[in-house]
Amino acid sequence: MKKNVTKFRGSRTCGGGTHKNRRGGGSRGGRGNAGGCKHHFVRNYMNGMAYGKHGFKRPQKVLSNKPIVNVGELDELAEQLVQYGEAHKQGDIYHINLAELEYPIVKVLGNGRITKPMAITVSECSARARSKIEEAGGSIEEYVPSVKEVDIEPEETREPDVEEDV
Repeated sequence: MKKNVTKFRGSRTCGGGTHKNRRGGGSRGGRGNAGGCKHHFVRNYMNGMAYGKHGFKRPQKVLSNKPIVNVGELDELAEQLVQYGEAHKQGDIYHINLAELEYPIVKVLGNGRITKPMAITVSECSARARSKIEEAGGSIEEYVPSVKEVDIEPEETREPDVEEDV
């Protein structure tokens, strides 16, 4: 059986009817992404380009990018933090200030096992993490950032903001 390529070799239209057929973009349904929502929707759908609205986008005010750490990770990293000088050990208790690290951590979560007693200073802590740390003999201290006092001059000593004409 001959292939169409060989069968139509030498003929003017290669089985496409008259010489006007198979010319331009109209014979293929348009050029590029034409007809993606209409006559080529099956092709687009199979390539993952379905039209219309899909999914759900969470509101920006709900999203948070707080740096977090789990108590299991803290338990594993306690020795390394002491070696690097980011934490210190008094007796059996590891004292870790997560808010004053090079990359501060805002919240401690309760995933993982904790075997070492730790005194952790952090801004936020989940209830599960707090209970696990206290069961291991540690404690959670709330981090309060130091507020810099701003000197404000009384209005009487302040010079008026008047522009002079030159």
